[in-house]
Amino acid sequence: MKKLLTACLLTASLSGFAVAQDNEAELVRQGQEVATAADCQACHTAPEGGKPFAGGYEIHSPMGTIYTTNITPSKQFGIGNYTEEQFTRAVREGVRPDGANLYPAMPYTSYSHMSDADMHALYVYFQQGVKPVEQPNTETALPFPFNMRIAMAGWNLMYLDSTPFKPDPTKSEQWNRGAYLVNGAGHCDTCHTPRNLMMGSVTDKPLAGGMVGPWYAPNISSDPVSGIGNWSQAQLVEYLKTGRTAGKNQAAGGMAEAVQNSLQYMSDTDLNAIAYYLKNSTPVRDPRDTQAADTFGKPVNVEDGLRGAHPFNANKTIDNGAALFSGYCASCHQPDGSGSKNQAYPSLFNNTATGLGNASNLISAILYGVDRQVGDHHVLMPKFGVGSYVGQLDDQQIADISNYVLKNYGNAGVQVSVQDVAVLRAGGPVTLLAKLQPFMAPAMIIGVIILLVLIFWLGRKRKVRKA
Repeated sequence: MKKLLTACLLTASLSGFAVAQDNEAELVRQGQEVATAADCQACHTAPEGGKPFAGGYEIHSPMGTIYTTNITPSKQFGIGNYTEEQFTRAVREGVRPDGANLYPAMPYTSYSHMSDADMHALYVYFQQGVKPVEQPNTETALPFPFNMRIAMAGWNLMYLDSTPFKPDPTKSEQWNRGAYLVNGAGHCDTCHTPRNLMMGSVTDKPLAGGMVGPWYAPNISSDPVSGIGNWSQAQLVEYLKTGRTAGKNQAAGGMAEAVQNSLQYMSDTDLNAIAYYLKNSTPVRDPRDTQAADTFGKPVNVEDGLRGAHPFNANKTIDNGAALFSGYCASCHQPDGSGSKNQAYPSLFNNTATGLGNASNLISAILYGVDRQVGDHHVLMPKFGVGSYVGQLDDQQIADISNYVLKNYGNAGVQVSVQDVAVLRAGGPVTLLAKLQPFMAPAMIIGVIILLVLIFWLGRKRKVRKA
């Protein structure tokens, strides 16, 4: 009897242990789904052989280069010593365990809306489901005064909305799930909402588009002209899952990374929820837009204007946009700009990259190329900027190609200057705040001197009165 009781107790104990293991495994699985939706890997994994979540990815912000950190459970270099409370505070509030503030390149302004259940699952995943990598962090060293992380506390008071996501009872379950993903875990709003002088989100223009380094994250509100209102839900889902939709757009830059590391692995249910929410979001129209970006252009054969223009043995004839397009672009995008039959090389007309009022994505595609991996399909357009193995083009040449493409296949009302190319080659537009940076230290010193002189003068004045 005693042996039977012992066996029963042992069986019950093992059964409880198995249930606990099952629960932990389920939490790890759920946490991995949350990490995928939040696209943690894209920013916390260095390109070209970087180990997953080990950090070292360079984020080129207007204030300087920010290096992402090791978020593996390494106790020496990562987050292995974080308690769940410390982890949650870092993700939702942008505050490290040592009390230092994170920069909002980490999208905690969106993650602040994530649910407690998702935060718990995410913590379990990073502690139990991720392999620790013993790789030291590269220290972020922004110029003064941006290196004063304490200033982010004031920034957070102005721009951090830590209100938890609350479903709208007047909306459908699909709409609410999409809202949670777009404005919370998926942090689409971080890139696609414009920024003000202080780099805070312009909340009255949600999802209306904005620059992210040298790339332009376009308007993805429901407006049919400036946004994605003329896309079908199926087209949006196809784009999110594959990075391309014929006659619409192709993912490059940061969006290509999002598709490669995050969106392609999300469930169709979640992708449909995102698409549904975007289709039913608040429309934001740019008054300068007169027609949808994907409705511009038509086929124009570049060779018709080049044949017979020079003797067959002439040299230095690639000296204008048409000749440059013929030499560097037409072999893939076809002489008439229609792209390949399967659109692996996309058409340059009916293409938002050429039809937007902002030509940054066209220029940056030429400068930096396009590179994304979806399943076993690798999409590659070589870069023509620094280090190109095809042909390194200067700013004037890229401007000439861009203007030829815009005039014939895209928005002919947009003109690209040499300076436009130079700005994007240097990493993107510099905000006024960053432009003022060299003058901030002298201004602060002068301010301190004035304050000291004022204090001294007031002190002298009081002594004179007493006398």
